[in-house]
Amino acid sequence: MCLIYLFAVFSVRRGNTARSESPVTVRKRGVERMHTRRWLRAFAVLPLLASVLTACGDDEGSGTPTLNWYNFPDDSGALQKAADGCSRASGGRYRISYNKLPRAADGQRQQLVRRLAAEDDSLDILGLDVTWAAEFAEARWIREWTGAAKRQATEGTLRVPLQTSTWKGKLYAVPYNANTQLLWYRKDLVPRPPRTWAEMLDMAEALARQGKPHFVEIQGAQYEGLTVWFNTLINSAGGTILNASATEPSLGPPAVRAAQVMRDLADSSAADPSLPNQMEDQNRLAMEAGTAAFELNYPFVYPSMKTNNPELFKNFRWAPYPRVDADRPARPTIGGIDLAVSAYSRHPDLAFEAALCLRNRENQLAAALEGGLPPTLRALYDEPAFMKEYPFSRDVLAALEAGSVRPITPVYQNVSIAVSHTLSPPSGIDPVSSVDTIKEQIDDALRSEGVIP
Repeated sequence: MCLIYLFAVFSVRRGNTARSESPVTVRKRGVERMHTRRWLRAFAVLPLLASVLTACGDDEGSGTPTLNWYNFPDDSGALQKAADGCSRASGGRYRISYNKLPRAADGQRQQLVRRLAAEDDSLDILGLDVTWAAEFAEARWIREWTGAAKRQATEGTLRVPLQTSTWKGKLYAVPYNANTQLLWYRKDLVPRPPRTWAEMLDMAEALARQGKPHFVEIQGAQYEGLTVWFNTLINSAGGTILNASATEPSLGPPAVRAAQVMRDLADSSAADPSLPNQMEDQNRLAMEAGTAAFELNYPFVYPSMKTNNPELFKNFRWAPYPRVDADRPARPTIGGIDLAVSAYSRHPDLAFEAALCLRNRENQLAAALEGGLPPTLRALYDEPAFMKEYPFSRDVLAALEAGSVRPITPVYQNVSIAVSHTLSPPSGIDPVSSVDTIKEQIDDALRSEGVIP
C-alpha cells in the first residue's frame, strides 16, 4: 500500500509539471533554466517523500507492530489513554495508534468505506457505528469473530448491543460502548413524569394554557435522528421496520401508529416551532434555555445542564422513555460504537487481542466516567463509581436491556434515508400514505445490489 502512496506522490508532481511547462515554454526558457527547475522540483518533493516514508515505515523492523485504531474523535482523552494502556499491557508485542475519524458519522463512514474499498492494509481496528456492521461484513471488509476471541467478546456483554454486531448469525464486531435516550423533564413544572406519549402531550398543552414552558424537545430534522425516533415508536408499538430476516419491510399497523404519534406532536402546542430543524444539541440548548418542559435525549444532557444552568439543574430529572401504549413497554433505539478488525490488517490476531483490551472493564469504565459513554459490560452497572457518576444508571441499563436496534441490513443507509425523507417535516406526515411510501422505497432499497458509495 505504501508503494501506491509513493506512486501517487510522484504522479501528482509529474502531473503538475506537465501542466505548468508546455514544450514551447521550455524551448523559450532554455535548457539551463529547464534543468534548474527540474532540480528545484526534485528538492520540493523530498520533504513530502520523507513524510510518506515515515508514515509507511515498516514497524516490523523495530520488532513492535503498530496497530492503527480508527475511531470517533474523543475530547475527553479516554480513548487515547486506552490505546496507551493497552500498548503497555502488550509487553512490547504491539503498539496501538489512535487515529481520529471525522466528527460527523457520515464523514466517518465515508473515510472508512473509501479506504477499505481500496484494500488499505494500514487499517487494523475500526470503530463502527452500530448500523454499519452488516454492510461492512457483506462487503467482506471486516473479519468474523470466532473461537476464544468470540467467547471473550460476548461474555458479560449486554444482549441488545450484541445484536448490532451480528450479521447472518455471525459476530463481526464487539460492542465498545452503547447509548440510549431517556425522558428528561422539569420537576418544577411536572410533579411526576408522564408514562405515555398521550399523557406527555396532555401535560404540555396544560402548561401552554398556563403560559409556562411546555415544549417537548425531540429530533425532528431530516437526518438519522428522525429515523431513530420512528424506529423507537414502531418497536414500542409492537412492530419493526424490517422482518426478522431483513428481506422485506414489516411496518403494518404499528408503523401507522408510530407515524400518528409523530404527527400528533407536530400538530400540538407541545411542538417547538423549530422541530423540523432540530437535532440533539438544539434540543439540549432549548431545554437549558428554559423554554421546554420535556426532552427526549441522551445522557450527555445531564452534565451539560449541571454546568450551563445550575439553577434549572436543581429541578432537572429523568424517567423512562414514554410508551406508545400504556400496556406495552417502550423500546428506545440504542446507539453506540462496535469495534471490528479489518479484513486487510497485516496483524489480525494482534488486532483481535487489542480490540478486546480496548473495551475491557477498566477502559469501558474510564470511557463512561470521562467521556460519558454508557458501557456494554453488564457488571459495570453495579460499579459504585459508575453509579455515583450516573445517578440514572439503572434507567439506562433498563433501556438498553429492553431496547431496540435499527434494521440490520447492508442497505441500512438507504432504509434510513427512505424513512427520514418521507417523515420530514413531521407536520406533513399522513400516517397511512407516509408508511406506504416508506414501504415502497424500502422495497426498492432491499432489491438493490452492492454497497452504498
